[in-house]
Formats: sequence, structure tokens, C-alpha cells
Amino acid sequence: MVVGMNRKIGKLLVVLLAWAPVYATTTGAISGVIKNNSGTPQMGAVVEISTSASALGTTVFTDANGFYKASNLPAGNYQVKVTAVSFFPSLLENVSLRAGAHLVINLTLNTLEDVIKLLPERRSPDSDPEGWHWTLRSAANRPVLRVVDDVPLVVENHENGRELKGSVAFIAGSAADGFGSAGEMTTAFSLEKSLFSSGTLSFNGDIGTESGEPTGVLRASYAQDFGNGSRPKFTLTYRHLASPGMAVQNAAYSAISTTGSDSMSVAGFIDLNYGAELEAVQFARRVSALRPFGTVDVHLSPNMVVEYRYTTFEPDTRAEKGFATAPADLSESGPRMALTAGIPDLEKAHHQEISVSRRFGNNNIQVAYYTDEIHNIVLTGAGDPSSYSDDVLPDVYSGTFSYTGGRLSTTGMRLVLQRKFSDDITATVDYSTGGVIALKAPISTWQQVSSDLTSDRQHSLGAKISCRIPRTGTRFITSYKWNSGSALSTVDEFNASAGQMDPYFSVFIRQALPSTSFIPAKMEALLDVRNLLAQGYVPILGQDGHTLYLVQSARALRGGLAFTF
Repeated sequence: MVVGMNRKIGKLLVVLLAWAPVYATTTGAISGVIKNNSGTPQMGAVVEISTSASALGTTVFTDANGFYKASNLPAGNYQVKVTAVSFFPSLLENVSLRAGAHLVINLTLNTLEDVIKLLPERRSPDSDPEGWHWTLRSAANRPVLRVVDDVPLVVENHENGRELKGSVAFIAGSAADGFGSAGEMTTAFSLEKSLFSSGTLSFNGDIGTESGEPTGVLRASYAQDFGNGSRPKFTLTYRHLASPGMAVQNAAYSAISTTGSDSMSVAGFIDLNYGAELEAVQFARRVSALRPFGTVDVHLSPNMVVEYRYTTFEPDTRAEKGFATAPADLSESGPRMALTAGIPDLEKAHHQEISVSRRFGNNNIQVAYYTDEIHNIVLTGAGDPSSYSDDVLPDVYSGTFSYTGGRLSTTGMRLVLQRKFSDDITATVDYSTGGVIALKAPISTWQQVSSDLTSDRQHSLGAKISCRIPRTGTRFITSYKWNSGSALSTVDEFNASAGQMDPYFSVFIRQALPSTSFIPAKMEALLDVRNLLAQGYVPILGQDGHTLYLVQSARALRGGLAFTF
């Protein structure tokens, strides 16, 4: 009987030992260190970990080293709130804890004095107005990933509202009447900082000088993640370009725009993204436009999505490059504007498309049908006819100009095939057909251009390879987009799919460089080439006897250095 009892106890112990690890992995833990703004650990701080502001949760206190730990927490979403005497409360929301995971959440407490220090210093009236000084600094310690001995898995690390990311790139090119661009050096910069636990404040732009006058683009935005699929974002953009020429009395070109957007999920399989941009341009006179946009994605299965998209402006082709390059010309800096008898007029566009995307393993395929209605379509030329024409907007940096191409109404189709060969190599093929602005027949003079413009249906076929070489730290994107005929605008101008690419042969390279103790930032060399072979150039004779060119995409040759902090 004793033997039988021992056998039953032994079996029970075996079952308990086998079940214990399974039970242990159903709960997780959250721990971390609480410090003040100067990096001093705070003892006795109250750390409350709960699923919501109204729910009761787990309360722990920090020890003499500022360390806290809450164990046996079920998997789920939590908020971590820290309070201490003489400090503002610190709150981190939307903390996702997986079963068996151990999150390290390091938080910083701030006093009123600390908050005031984050404001920028007032510039002295005696300071040099032509000097541009960019300072990257953080008022808190950077996050340090700590390994916890008793739990082997550490999946996340946070520094509440204190993470600061920054990058600076110095870009230069060669201005040569549209056969190169960005003649003077420009500074492209980006700052991004986490605020209020789930918010992000970013500030970026491109700054240059022309005849001693600061010019370029400045952009500030704030996005807040509410954790339920909603992520509202507000962006303010200011552009200021130098005087383009005597034809418009040396008027500076300034534009300011505000953009608001939001996203949400409906019924778990429908994603909405919508917003609008209001822009005002001051150039000889003030003009404005309201540009709404939105997408509806219906997830029919994990591998199949049907999307409806509406937009009123062309996508930025620099997005895939990480916005590390300054605009090559006015076609990249927006808003798209041309002149009619010296009076500015904005391009007004309406693009609608419906697409079906399907994934097959490492392959993706998209089929789309679209309609475009564009009034006052803005085209690009190379050269400078401003001395005898008041219907062009010259760009003093690239030697190009913008002019109006009238109206384009078209429908079209798109087929995109993408193959991911590995995590480092992706190939994309894009076929599109649709209407473009073209010339009725070869012409010889600038005066004939406006009367000979017409719409034509053409085809384009493009191929693109995105690659990263781990050993050398090289990243490059190379593409070639062929057009079936001579055109002054591109086929499928509003293409924002994976097949989006610049016309003809283009290359973008980022090469990692060794960092030094003097400059601890990540350094990269940049090379950006657009339409390297200068294809698609249509020569015409200007009124002054010089040759002008009408182009789909002006050639741009740019290079520089980028520093990421």
C-alpha cells in the first residue's frame, strides 16, 4: 500500500513538474529603473501597473537603486504610471506584454524646471542673422538595455518620452541647365522625439542659400498613437525659395501648408486612412488649395487586400530613400505650380484607383485600375526662358523651369510584381498604361509649344532592385523605367505602389562609413542620380537662340554625407 502511495505521489510530482513550465510561461514581468532628469535613481517612487486608468492593478515601490519589478502579470496591454514627491507623474501607455516575456521599462521623472529647460533658448538680437546653428542634445540619459538574470527573455526597452533621434545630411550637386541640379550645398536634417508616452514630435527640412538668402523647406509634425488603430497626425510645412528672375520682379516664392490625417480600424478587417492638406502660396499674388486624400483597405484574408485610394497630389519619390536628399527641383519640393501670364496657378488633380493585392509566399502581385482628372498639369523643362516668357516658373537651383500643360483626363491600369529573394534583396517590376501629355509633332520653337500640346495613351515598363550588403553596409536602389513614346509627363503619375520609380535610369546609394570618437554618429556617404542618361529630353529653340529642353524628369546628380545620431 505504501509502495502504491509512493507511486501515485511520484506520478503527481511528474505531472506537476511537467505542468509548471507551461504555467510559468502564461505570465510575464515588467521591471526597470526610475531616474530623475540628471540620471539619479529615485528610491521610494510608486509604480502602478494596470490595464487601464480605472482598473486596479499591481503597485510596487523602487528600491535604493531606483529598481522596481512586478511579476506574475497576465499577458495583455498595460499602462505604467510612476509618481514621486516633487516630480510630475510619468505615464507610459500601450505597453504590450506577451506570455512569458519580461519587459524592461526605464522611466524618467521631471520637475517643472526640467520641463522649462527643454524649451529652446531665445536668440540674442546681436546674433548673426545669416548663421545657421543646429544643436542636437538630450536632457536625459539614453536608454540602456539591461539583461535580467532570473528571466532570460527581454523583448523591449523604453525611456518614457526621452528618446531623441536626429540626422543631418550635407548634399551638393552641379547646376548645368537641367543636366545636373542642386548647384549650392544644402543641409537636410531630421529630428524625432517621443513625447507623452505614445506621441512623436518630428522636425525636418532642407536648408540652403542663394545669394546669401536662406531658402528651403521646414516641416514640423506631431503624431499620437491611441493604441486602438487611431493615429492622428498634424503637419505644418513652410517653403521659401529665392527669386527666380526678373520676369516676375524678383518675387520670392513662399508657401505654407497644414496637413491633418487620422487612421482607424473597423470590424477588425477594414482600415481607413484619411486627411486633407490646406496650402497657401504667395508669389506675385496669393493662391490657395484644399487637397483631401484617403484610403480604404479591406483585408479579405491575411494575404489578400482590396484597396480604394483617392488623392489630389503626386507621391514623393524620395520616400523610399528615407528623405535623405534635398529636392532636385520644383517637381520634388511642391506644391506644383506654374504661371499663366505671370500669374501663379496651382495644379488641381483628382486621382481615384481600386487595386487588389495578393501575396504568394515571397511574391506580391498588385492589379489596379485608376482614373485621373488633372487641371493645369505642371510640366518640367530644362533651361531658362524667363527673360522672354512670363508663362514659366524658373528654379534657380537646378536650371529647370515649370510650365502649364493644360488638362489631362485619362484612365489606366497597373500591374506590379515584387519578389523578395532574401531580407537584403527585393526586385520589383511595374507595368502601367494611361494618358500622358505629349507633342502633336516635332516642333522647333518655344512659341509653338502651347498650341501643339495634346494627350496621348502610352505604356511604361519599369524594373527596380533594392539591395543591402551586410558586410560593407551598402544600401542601393537602382531602377529603369521605359516609356513607349516621347512624352512630357509620366504614365501613372500618382503611382504610390511598390512599383513607384523615377523615369529612365536612376540610382541611389547609401554607403556606411567608419565612425570616429570625435564624431560618434553613424556616418554614410550618399549618391543620388536621377535620369543619369538624360533620356526623354525634347530639344526646342528658345526665342534668344539658345536650346531649351522639355523633359519628363530632369537629370539630377547629387552627393553628400549623412550623420545619424
